[in-house]
Amino acid sequence: MKSARQEKILEIINKYEVETQEDLIARLIEAGVSVTQATVSRDIRELKLTKVLTGRGSYRYIRSDRSNGTENVRFNNALADSIQNVDYAGNIIVLKTYPGLASAVATGIDAMHMIEMLGCVAGDDTIMIVARNEDMASELSEKLKSMMKTI
Repeated sequence: MKSARQEKILEIINKYEVETQEDLIARLIEAGVSVTQATVSRDIRELKLTKVLTGRGSYRYIRSDRSNGTENVRFNNALADSIQNVDYAGNIIVLKTYPGLASAVATGIDAMHMIEMLGCVAGDDTIMIVARNEDMASELSEKLKSMMKTI
């Protein structure tokens, strides 16, 4: 029961941007898992979940032991202002940045742990992001464009 519940929690935080324990409890209940706040709090601690800042200024839970050292990089105004263009074809998103800034922007994007993204590769002024499918590429492309305007 516990391991199934914790697997469901990991599935939920990978699929959705869960900001609070209340949000997580609601998602678990929607999935047919009956839980209390105390149980979810214990599960969060045992799973070593932590909150990270998203590109929109909100927070979301991620698994901290999944870290690759980029969790301290925030996607902030400087990074958003470095992006000149966002477009996609198929499941590939291409971001154009100012020369020399692609790596910093890619690190910030990686640190966001977006479920739509399989990974990204940065050159000097271009980033290629591989999305899980074309629909997710479209969604992620719009999300990135929105971040450019709102950060």
